[in-house]
This record gives sequence, structure tokens and C-alpha cells, in this order.
Amino acid sequence: MAKVFLLSLGCPKNLVDSENLLRKLGDKGIAHSSTAEDSDILVVNTCGFIEEAKRESIEEILRVAELKKAGEKKKLLVYGCLAKRFGGELKDEIPEIDRLWGVGDDDEIVRYCEKVAGPGVIRGKESRAGRRILREKPYAYLKIAEGCDRGCSYCVIPNIRGAFRSREENDIINEAEDLLRCGVRELILVAQDITSYGKEKDGSDLSGLIKKISSLKGDFWIRLLYLYPTAINNSLLEVIAAEEKVCKYIDMPLQHSEDRILRLMGRGGGRAYYERLVRKIRAMIPNVIIRTTFIVGFPQESEEDSKNLAVFVRKMKFDRMGAFVYSKEQDTTASRLKGQIPKSVKKSRYERLMEVQSAVSLSKNKALVGHTFKALVDEVENDVAIARLYSQAPEIDGVVIIEQEEIEKGTFVNVRITKPFDYDLKGVLVR
Repeated sequence: MAKVFLLSLGCPKNLVDSENLLRKLGDKGIAHSSTAEDSDILVVNTCGFIEEAKRESIEEILRVAELKKAGEKKKLLVYGCLAKRFGGELKDEIPEIDRLWGVGDDDEIVRYCEKVAGPGVIRGKESRAGRRILREKPYAYLKIAEGCDRGCSYCVIPNIRGAFRSREENDIINEAEDLLRCGVRELILVAQDITSYGKEKDGSDLSGLIKKISSLKGDFWIRLLYLYPTAINNSLLEVIAAEEKVCKYIDMPLQHSEDRILRLMGRGGGRAYYERLVRKIRAMIPNVIIRTTFIVGFPQESEEDSKNLAVFVRKMKFDRMGAFVYSKEQDTTASRLKGQIPKSVKKSRYERLMEVQSAVSLSKNKALVGHTFKALVDEVENDVAIARLYSQAPEIDGVVIIEQEEIEKGTFVNVRITKPFDYDLKGVLVR
């Protein structure tokens, strides 16, 4: 039987794409292998969102190309965001690549792999939604839409993935049921902007979708990522507050605090609007966790703008915060703006902002000591468990370290917090 090795790079949405491709290949009798050495086909799903992601994608393609050289008759296939943006250049620079595809070309990739695999491929029965989960974790990302219509001036996603398109509600529910049957204990709803879900469909919206997923049987969490701030309404907040399975966790990228910079970014809102929104969320959802992200060093950002952003972060005391140094991306409005900021200045502004958030995070973690929370165990190794609270999203937030025996991966446990760090926590089981 032919085997395929797939390396998935970039965001959770890319990971879902990779898992769906593996499901389609599996339906055609092409098995997934976790190692490149014993595979016939090597596939890299690339990310091309910002400069750092592009660099990582190119480095990984080159690494896999070396593995191709070491084997016999292996094919190297590259697809995804970077391949769509710079396919011609990639093929010229890395001749080991056999074929390139963009986003949404799964069927073409499958047909090509069938030809490479040859007549020995066993034709399987197509499954409804059974993704091949690449990471053996008790959580899974559930993509509810594709594309984006927001038109942020710095972002290439609409050029790569097209206009916003909601998935059919029944397909999402069916996939959620399949994931839960496979042992997943946390469903993480993702899209470029999940608040737009259902806007082009009659009778569907995010609030209704959450209620239907919440009604599924089982003990599991639902987490929402990528809420567009100006689209967060009272109806959505009421559902998040009321539904027991929904983590009281709001992830809304604000990107900046200063009105002038937000206008240049093509974003809605503003400092006063954001302050009112944060106050409303905290009032409507008890014990809510608010996560946000900011871009530092955007074109024409002054030193005063940067300092005001740091003051805003200190004042609002976000529970979780990520920051990105602005990346000048080809074919975006922001790339043509005057007043591009030097790298050294962007770096210092980034460090200043993260220093402010580090202090906020440590203060909030100290307040958790002595309290007991429900936690999901992600990993167990050498009698050390890595778990997360409802307040900790996987891969982007901190974790709880539990040094105790007899903890089972993929289970919910009660843990008492004993020690705080800047972002992580230590705790002990409460039986």
C-alpha cells in the first residue's frame, strides 16, 4: 500500500485542511505515515501569512527535499497558502518539488497521488467526515467557514482563500459528532472570523450553531477562537454565558488601541469602543477570560502610539495577549503606506508591550493559587501531566503542570493551583 507523509505548517485552520486531505487520501487506499523515510509521497502544507511563516515554510520544504533525495522514487508535493502566492518562484528555487497546488485543490492532489501510487491502491469507501487527526491530543479544531471579507489592509488571506463562505450547519454538526466519538474532549471552533458565520445563509448564525453543538451528548468543552470585535453582540455573549459546555473565553484580536492606526489597518472600533466592549463582556460573563492580539510597528505608528498601546494593555488587564511585529506583505494596501518602521524599532516596541503583559499575566496567575479548577489533561509523560484550564487555549496560552502519578491523558480532572509563573501554573490533583 502506498504511504504519504504530510507536514502541516501554520495555523489551526491549515491543520484542519491537512487532516481533511489525509482523510480523502485514506479513502483512496493511500495510508498516512508519521515518518518521511518509509513514505512514497512527501507533502508539505505551507503557510504564507507573514514573513516568519514564509521563512519557516521554505526551510521545511528544503528539509523535506533532502529526505526526497535520500530515498528512491519519492515525490515531493507542496500546497497551501505559500504555494498559491509564490508557486512559480518556489518551483524555480527548489527544483526538487514535483508539483505545486494552492488552497482548496484537494481533489487534484488526491488524483495525482493515485497516479503516483499506481494500480496497487485499494479503493476504499468514502467516509462522511472522519478526519485523520494528525496530533494525538484530546482537542481538535473544527473549521466552520473559509475565506474572509473584512479587508484588513495588512492581510493577504482574502487574496489566498477568497471571500467568506460558511460551511453547512449539518456538516459541522456531523463532524463534531465524529470527533467526539473518536475521544476528542474539546472542540475548538475556528475560521478567519467566526462571528460572520451564517451571514450569507438564511436562519444560521454563530449563536445557533453553538447551541446545537452544545446539545450533543458527552462531557466536553467548546472553545471559540477568532471573534471579530465589532461583530460581538449581546445575543452571542448571552449564549456563551448560558451554555455550560462553552468555555468562558473570548478571543478577539483588537490589533491596536489607537484610532488612527486602526483606520490605517482597515479595522473597525477604536479605543473608546474597545474599552466599552471589554467592560460589557466582563459584566455579562462572570469569570470570563479575554484574549487578544496586537500588531506593533505598523506603518506610521509613532512612539506615542506605541506607548499609548502599552498603557491601554496595562489598563485593560487582558487575561491573555499575543503580539506580532508588523510584516510587510506583498499585494497589501499596508505595504504601500509611507512611514514603514525600522526592524530595530519594531523589535523594541514589541519587547516593551510583552513586558507589560508579562506583569499582568503573573499578577492574574498569583490570584489563582489555592483555587481548584476543572482541567483537561493533554499529555502525560514520566509521571508529569500537562493540563489546561478553561482559561488556557492549546498552543497559544500557558498550561498547568501536575507532578503526580496515575493521571490519564484525555480526561478531565480537578486541580488545585499551587504555584504561579508568568504564563504557566503548577498544581496538584484534588480527588
